[in-house]
Amino acid sequence: MKTSDTNLDIINVYHTTVLLEEAVENLVVKPGGTYLDATFGGGGHTRKLLTSDPTCRVIALDWDKEAIKHNAPALTEEFGKRFIPEWGNFANCYKLLKKHGITKIDGALADFGTSAFQIKHEDGFSFNNDTPLDMRMSKGHHYFNAAYVVNRFTQNQIADIIYKYGEDTMSRKIAAAIVDARTAGTYFATTKQLADLIQKLVPVRGYQRIHPATKTFQALRIFVNKELENIEIYLKNVLSMIKPGGRLVCISFHSLEDRIVKDFFRDHPDALEIITRKPLSPSEEEVLRNRASRSAKMRVAQKR
Repeated sequence: MKTSDTNLDIINVYHTTVLLEEAVENLVVKPGGTYLDATFGGGGHTRKLLTSDPTCRVIALDWDKEAIKHNAPALTEEFGKRFIPEWGNFANCYKLLKKHGITKIDGALADFGTSAFQIKHEDGFSFNNDTPLDMRMSKGHHYFNAAYVVNRFTQNQIADIIYKYGEDTMSRKIAAAIVDARTAGTYFATTKQLADLIQKLVPVRGYQRIHPATKTFQALRIFVNKELENIEIYLKNVLSMIKPGGRLVCISFHSLEDRIVKDFFRDHPDALEIITRKPLSPSEEEVLRNRASRSAKMRVAQKR
């Protein structure tokens, strides 16, 4: 049974899958395996896995309920019991898979990028849309949001977050301006309020490629969702589940994510053989089709 055009449109709008062929080719090393797609999103990688090997099964995780709601039904209809969707954070992959009686897998794939759907439609992710300053990928998993951080944290705490997770050299100046505005009576409730403050502080110049608020928004999103900590926990947990000969495939979109994966592979020489000495990047053709893919890097290791 083929997926309808409508279902494909939903998947494409939700997230354009990056390094699709390369990821699946590096992950599937034998037929009939059980694979984890730790970041289901629009379902592109999961669909490719299920169609590439008609004998495999895939359990797909996502902590965004909307991803499961919008994209899982079409795959369930098409692939039946070979496809197992599950809501939850990939850091808890062992517990989530154990719910389905799965304790060992033949490979795992994770795309750590934030979905285009979330950036465009969820509260707080984009400064191009004036929405509540939330930024939680899953409201069921995190207590405080970005507004809480901006309105309650100290100047030094905010500066440290922007510098550590956004790698922004203007972090001290931005944090000081936020606290000054708070002292004057401003409560930061929306993305526009924060973006406008930063833009006035760091005006956009003709040659500047990104909005001056980009790094601050990235930093707040990473901090609120504990993204880097979750990647570290995920890698430790999933390694224990992969069978010898199985593959671990990770796609990162900025240096902080890639560094964690690179260091993890390097720090476990007894357990992992590094397949990609240098990370794989999208082809020129893929970048032309999907500009958002240009910063993607894929690393692959095999369980010894």
